[in-house]
Amino acid sequence: MIEPAVPPILTAAWDAYGDHREVVEVREISANVSTNSVYLLVLDDGHAMVAKRSSYGSYVHFRQDHYRIHEWIHRLRGTRYASFLAPVLLKNDEVFTYRDEDEWVVFYGQQPFYDFLPKVLTDAQVESLGQEMGLFHRACLEISDRVKPTWQSLGADVASLHDAIGSSEWRRERGFRDSSIGFVRAHCDAFLGNADALGYHEWTKIPVLIDWNIGNFSVGMDGDGFKFFSRWDYDWFRIEPRMLDLYFCARVVRAEGDQTAFSYTADPRGAPAHEGRAPIPQGSIPVFHPELRPAHRRALLPDRHLPPPTARGGRGILAPSRASRLRAVARGLVSREIPTWLLSR
Repeated sequence: MIEPAVPPILTAAWDAYGDHREVVEVREISANVSTNSVYLLVLDDGHAMVAKRSSYGSYVHFRQDHYRIHEWIHRLRGTRYASFLAPVLLKNDEVFTYRDEDEWVVFYGQQPFYDFLPKVLTDAQVESLGQEMGLFHRACLEISDRVKPTWQSLGADVASLHDAIGSSEWRRERGFRDSSIGFVRAHCDAFLGNADALGYHEWTKIPVLIDWNIGNFSVGMDGDGFKFFSRWDYDWFRIEPRMLDLYFCARVVRAEGDQTAFSYTADPRGAPAHEGRAPIPQGSIPVFHPELRPAHRRALLPDRHLPPPTARGGRGILAPSRASRLRAVARGLVSREIPTWLLSR
């Protein structure tokens, strides 16, 4: 059914899914940014499905994430975003995932696409991105109380990093010196303390995708601006405050444009336009609040979040070349003395 070069787990997963159609062609369409692999399965009736193979982190979290993603998509029915997100395939009305030892697979419907943004956005396009993100967040906010939280959380990620940095093997694999332990843990403690002081646990959480780049969503051009058309790629899905999307949109809107070799900056230019569409409530997090810089810095440190020793020995989420570059940036950041204002709360 499937060419030998294709991982056997795809064959087993498709057989377990039980679709009567045959797979006549398989194409790898991975972006090669993460360690996940993505494939287009062309079926004998001319339709196609998308398969994602992963070995990162925890299968339990992977499965739960996709249940929440399906619920999220279901709750957006009747809104402008009813068909924006790539659907997760079901079997017997349940999200279908397949596990074989230390790898797992999920299937998605093939998402259509329209226009893609240029690498460098105009000011009008930056404004459109902020407005569109704000409108999308507002729609998600309205249904957020009907999408259950996940076992994963930002606080759990930071706690895992706090513990992992104490492992000499973990530091060696990621190129951190022994002297970095105190710096990293101070940043973790500062983040957790400041989050508590700012009332993080009371902030409204919504489904967020976090990783926005010009290759994982398409738009429809509208004059000098655009409207969101379709989105795929759930590698960084979380249920957290929507400011996380704003920080990672910086990759798209920065002056030099989205690039293959990238780093995340902390100054998303589209935030003011977003604020006009979905204002962040008083008492929640200000978009440019300086105490969030540790959150931004922490996002670069361990590939993504859970280190391999805590999750069945799974690989990191970023492809090795990308991870090495971001770790180098992070090592430079954590080598600096912790500012006193960061420790003041």
